[in-house]
Amino acid sequence: MDEQNDDENYESAEEFLSPEEAEERMKEALELKKKGNDHFRRQEYTEAQDLYTKAIKYCPKEETENKSIFYANRAACCQKLEDYENGISDCDRALELSPNYLKARLRRAQCYEKVDKLEEALEDYRIVFENDKTCHLAHEAILRLPDEIKIKHEKLKDEMIGKLKDLGNMVLRPFGLSTDNFKLQQDPNSGGYSINFQK
Repeated sequence: MDEQNDDENYESAEEFLSPEEAEERMKEALELKKKGNDHFRRQEYTEAQDLYTKAIKYCPKEETENKSIFYANRAACCQKLEDYENGISDCDRALELSPNYLKARLRRAQCYEKVDKLEEALEDYRIVFENDKTCHLAHEAILRLPDEIKIKHEKLKDEMIGKLKDLGNMVLRPFGLSTDNFKLQQDPNSGGYSINFQK
C-alpha cells in the first residue's frame, strides 16, 4: 500500500499553514474520519481505509492526538483486511504520537499475534492490562501466550536439531557413520549436553 508510505511527505507543506488554514484542515480531517467510520461500520474496509489515509494527510502536524486516532483507525482496517504488517506499522505511528493510547497498543498486539510475533504481542498485552485491569482480552492473552511461546521455541529447537542432524549425516556419511552413532544426553543439573559415541 504505497499511500501509507506517503503520509510523511505531505507534512512538509504544513510549515506554511496559517492558523485559519490549520483549523480548516482539521475540520476536513474530522469529516473524512466520520465518513471513514460510516464505511467501517458497513464493513467497507477498503473505502474506510482510503478516507482515514486522507484524514491523516489533512490533519495538521500539531494535532498529534487526532492523527494518532486516524492511524489507529486505519490499522483497524488493515486488521480486517488481514494486512497485519501494515496494521502493525500504523499502530507504531499511532503510539509514537500518543504513547498511552491503549486501543492502538491492543490492536498492535492482535496484529503481532497474527504474524506469529508472540513475544511482542505478549509485551503489548501486558502493558494494556497493567493500565486497564478490565481488559479481558489482554488478561486472557497473558494467561495463554506464555505456553504458546514455549511450544513455538520447542518447535524451533526441534527444527534446528533436525537441520544439524542432516548436516552431520552429510559430513559423517563418507566415514560410514551417521548422527545415530552419537547419543545426545542432557545433564539435568546444568542443562548442558554431552555426546556419547556408540557403534
